[in-house]
Amino acid sequence: MLTVSSTDRVFILAGAGVSAESGIPTFRGVGGLWRNYRIEEVASPEAWNRDPRLVWEFYSMRRRVASAAKPNPAHFALAKLENTLQERLFACTQNVDNLHEQAGSRNVVHMHGELFKSRCGTCSRPPFDDTNLYEPPAEVPRCECGGRIRPHICWFGEVPFELHRIYRALGQCTLFVAIGTSGVVEPAASFVAHVNGRARTIYVGPENPANTSSFTECYLGKAGEVLPDLFGAL
Repeated sequence: MLTVSSTDRVFILAGAGVSAESGIPTFRGVGGLWRNYRIEEVASPEAWNRDPRLVWEFYSMRRRVASAAKPNPAHFALAKLENTLQERLFACTQNVDNLHEQAGSRNVVHMHGELFKSRCGTCSRPPFDDTNLYEPPAEVPRCECGGRIRPHICWFGEVPFELHRIYRALGQCTLFVAIGTSGVVEPAASFVAHVNGRARTIYVGPENPANTSSFTECYLGKAGEVLPDLFGAL
């Protein structure tokens, strides 16, 4: 079990492994392919400009898969941790599903966007809740301004969301916990290096990440099995 003092500030980084335990594929773990398309071919600004209907077909599929998924014990353990630590917990996820929120988390930063939100690719209209499936022969939806509505997702080649808040929280944390991350995807893979020397650094997941050497402690196992016990003393 982890010992967390009354003055500790905890930064949680949740990766694709957390959602995988709820049945949501990581894509990197299945060869990075969908219908023989590389994920970069359907999740980039270039793909959107080339074939927006194909992009929407891909994200409609992801919405269907995520809609059928349920939170697992890891999601509930993190929601409980938030309830205990309140503002001393900063939860950041690389996942675009809403399983953290379904489990009861209220203040999760989705650095790669949110699957069940959309936004206009042209105007400054704020992102809005959207669970629709835009599959062929459906047309790509349009904003009132005439611009195309796109998934509220950070695609390859785009800057992740809320980086200013994330780096501020990294600068304040005394305990950094990465869960189910590959240690490959930037900038998240470098978060642990950003806090090294100032914070305890812990990894939880079924296998060692690419940046294992950056962590002071590693707990190997499924997040849904490890986290409830790891945080059980709080």
